[in-house]
Amino acid sequence: MSNPVSLHESVLRLQDLRKCYNVGLPTEVEVLHGLNMTLHAHDFCALVGPSGSGKSTLLNLIGLLDQPTDGELFITDIATRHLQDEERTALRRENIGFVFQFHHLIEAFNAQENVLMPMMVKSGKPTVELQQWAAELLDAVGLKGFEGKKPSQLSGGQQQRVAIARALVTRPALLLADEPTGNLDTQTAAHIFELLRKFNQDFGCAVLIVTHDARLSQTCDRTVTLVDGHFTEDIRHSKADTSN
Repeated sequence: MSNPVSLHESVLRLQDLRKCYNVGLPTEVEVLHGLNMTLHAHDFCALVGPSGSGKSTLLNLIGLLDQPTDGELFITDIATRHLQDEERTALRRENIGFVFQFHHLIEAFNAQENVLMPMMVKSGKPTVELQQWAAELLDAVGLKGFEGKKPSQLSGGQQQRVAIARALVTRPALLLADEPTGNLDTQTAAHIFELLRKFNQDFGCAVLIVTHDARLSQTCDRTVTLVDGHFTEDIRHSKADTSN
């Protein structure tokens, strides 16, 4: 398991990041235009913007699922653009946790096995220590006693809690959440947000939430707005802002 980064360490840094499609063809189009941004440990940031602004493209780059056309993207101060596929996979597995709107749990596995999946992919059968860690995470998300339940036996909110525990099992430096509360009722969404905040504070992992929910973004410490592939705003919210 990776170690938590120090408070002031750069977890994510974008340096003149560009992404183009159909490079070299008459239909070449630039989607992201020289983006610059830094996230540190303990940062809790929302990424907002209209549909088609480039949020999904940017999230795929940050998650090391795609590569930029130009510029550089650093994860824990490691330059990633020219890494080999296996190096990118290892860096992603060790340092990035993902929470999606749809949970992508494996029905054949119970809750604890789903939480352990990233570790099982890495090293096979989990140790007793890892099994205990998964149980602790399920307890932390309010699912103590649900370890043996299959996804079909859980509500949507409970499945999302399993997905959050799974994202945290590697103790990532960066947690990426793509519309994590988009298909949940208001009360459950508030609980999920509180969990993300708790782990941000307790583990020191930087959190980047992609959301269309303006109220949710305002309760984050920081909101970055992406419009037509450009960052148009980067606002840090005061306590007065987040209490509204």
